[in-house]
Amino acid sequence: MEHTRMVLHDLAEWVVLLVDCMAVTVAVAGSIITFIAGARWLCSAAYRAQTPIRTIWIWYARWLVAALTFLLAADIIETTIAPTYEDLIRLGVIALIRTFLNYFLDKDLQEFQTLQREAEERHGA
Repeated sequence: MEHTRMVLHDLAEWVVLLVDCMAVTVAVAGSIITFIAGARWLCSAAYRAQTPIRTIWIWYARWLVAALTFLLAADIIETTIAPTYEDLIRLGVIALIRTFLNYFLDKDLQEFQTLQREAEERHGA
């Protein structure tokens, strides 16, 4: 039984490392894509007219929410291995940040969609 526990512990450590790498990859990719979109927005009047800056920030927030979700998953797996108070606090903080970020992202998306619908109605009317 102890051997099985050690194998599962080692496997979980590798999975945590992999999921942490995925989180970093998502955060870096989102940052690069957002940087490029922001640079295009600053340098191109046509792109500025086509894509509001708020849209770019909402895209970025989605990337960050995805990265935080991976971090949360890694922390959940890690706390099943050897839950310390520090691990549990970190898990709680990440869950709290992710919850607030999701809440405000959803709020921004709803506001953005409402503004977009109103603009389409004004232009269509």
